[in-house]
Amino acid sequence: MASIYDNQAKIRQALVMLMRIVNDASVPRNIRRAATEAIRQLRDESLSPGVRAANAISVLDEISQDPNMPVHTRITIWNIMTLLETVKD
Repeated sequence: MASIYDNQAKIRQALVMLMRIVNDASVPRNIRRAATEAIRQLRDESLSPGVRAANAISVLDEISQDPNMPVHTRITIWNIMTLLETVKD
């Protein structure tokens, strides 16, 4: 039972980190849009936590190679992806 709450805590933490990216005016618009899409994926209650995390990782992985991304944002995205990789069903 602890793992359910563990997954929820990890997803909540990822959402907070993603919201910081979305609200950061120094981040290019396309990257903020991808962060918004990752948030949408994580909030999709019709899917299991593992699938939601995998979908969000997929969105973030695509954008993580963007050469216009500020270094601090890239590091944050890598941290979010690492955190979400630990979410299991």
